[in-house]
Amino acid sequence: MSKFTILLGGDLIRTPLLDRQVEGTRVIAADAGISHARTLSLTPELWVGDFDSVPADLPDELAAVPRQVFPAEKDKTDGELAIAAALERGATSLVLAGAFGGKRTDHAFLHLALGVRLAEAGTEVILTSGAQEGVPLLPGKACFDYADGMLFSILGFSDLAGLTVTGAKWPLNHVEVAFGSSLTISNEVKGRLEVALGSGRALLLAHPFPLT
Repeated sequence: MSKFTILLGGDLIRTPLLDRQVEGTRVIAADAGISHARTLSLTPELWVGDFDSVPADLPDELAAVPRQVFPAEKDKTDGELAIAAALERGATSLVLAGAFGGKRTDHAFLHLALGVRLAEAGTEVILTSGAQEGVPLLPGKACFDYADGMLFSILGFSDLAGLTVTGAKWPLNHVEVAFGSSLTISNEVKGRLEVALGSGRALLLAHPFPLT
């Protein structure tokens, strides 16, 4: 397995869990995401983008990272280009760090949708801000090692059918969930969390390090 961390321009805090997730990975930064390299003490092998939002006062080792420059008027975001560069280098697993929040809601939404699309294509994906993390859910069964009481939601990207959730404060048993329903928002882990999905596409959004 070839695991890459993609540094995106959203929110990010450093946590022990995030440190474990990025340890030993190859790293590519997308434009302003280079600032997270300092936060995580990482040096990317490549810096991708149109460079319209380069952070000021970068240390020399980050300013010297090799760049792949694209025009400002392009048909892909810097984040999608960075992901494409990782896939071209053989990535089979991705940590999308800085995938949530930030100044651009449209970019944050795209990261969620991209995560699901990549999972459908067979790439293992975790989206994270350090405080929150997202894992795509496709038909089948998935198990999660989260602490009791941790908040989580299931965000549907389509109608969902045959959804079963166990190990939760509010379990579900083979239910249908319409696209846009709030039924699967704000649940809590209670035991060993398992999610089974008959059909549809979704993303489990967990809060392992909630901000107070």
